[in-house]
Amino acid sequence: MSTRPLLSIDRLRVEYPVRNRPPFTAVDDVSLAVGPRETVGLVGESGSGKTTIASTVLGFVPAAAGTIEFDGEDIAGADRGRRRRLSASLQVVFQDPYSSLNPARTIGKTLAETLRPHGSPSRPEVAQRVASILERVGFEPAAANRYPNQFSGGQRQRIAIARALIARPRLVICDEPVSSLDLSVQAQVLNLLRGLQEELGLSYLFISHDLAVVRHVSTRVVVLYRGRVMEAGPAAVVYEQPAHPYTRALLESVPIPDPDRQRARRAARPRSAPGLPVTAARESCRFAPRCPWAVDVCREREPPAEATTEGVLVACHRWREWATVRSREKI
Repeated sequence: MSTRPLLSIDRLRVEYPVRNRPPFTAVDDVSLAVGPRETVGLVGESGSGKTTIASTVLGFVPAAAGTIEFDGEDIAGADRGRRRRLSASLQVVFQDPYSSLNPARTIGKTLAETLRPHGSPSRPEVAQRVASILERVGFEPAAANRYPNQFSGGQRQRIAIARALIARPRLVICDEPVSSLDLSVQAQVLNLLRGLQEELGLSYLFISHDLAVVRHVSTRVVVLYRGRVMEAGPAAVVYEQPAHPYTRALLESVPIPDPDRQRARRAARPRSAPGLPVTAARESCRFAPRCPWAVDVCREREPPAEATTEGVLVACHRWREWATVRSREKI
């Protein structure tokens, strides 16, 4: 099997124009790769640049700098025709399945529409592929004759997954695919995605604000903050031994189902460093205004990405000192 990444993003920068002001940099110098049959989690708060990266990979937003390669081909500047052909191999599952499904069309017609740009299969072949993909996501073939409003939220997300997979892609971008679902349905959808990955040999770029969710489906994790990579490495290591204070903050934001432990954790949480401005200068660490470990060097220059002994890349001036303190604590 080839060791070449299926998707490779190198030093990507994405800018949005702002009237009478310099452009806003939403993604700055981001690099990541997704290998065959691998799931890479892209995690961060709202505004971190996760969806912008996905939109750029899909061709919805242009890249200001950097490269995006799919199976060795640079697709950052692909034209509309190439994008249409590329969609057979590169698909997306959006956060809100209802808004992405046409309420006036049956599920069968919606799924069949996805096949239109990819040749001209006969009606029997289309019907067979629709029935087959519906069965794979847990429906009877008769569900093809129903409309989106006749399904629950979890069922609609299964339909959105079916629509992404009917074209037989190699990479699926999952943009917050379970954030609008309750916990029990989240688990069902995540298990479905993992099962389909094993069955069909899929690769996923899995986007979420919830590091706990990402941990359960991802091989590797990339943590973003304000358009920059704070930490990246094996999912289990990043979750159990976070090397960056921002990663730890994300983990601590996940509620614990025990009021006493939650209260104690909140009381023990360190506060932001005093005297720091609300916004950091461009040449400083982006997380410095919120970081309880920030010192002068954090305000003076941006930290380089350094490798830890656990194979994690971390962009923090003080990660070695913080690791010493962290080793004495139970996260």
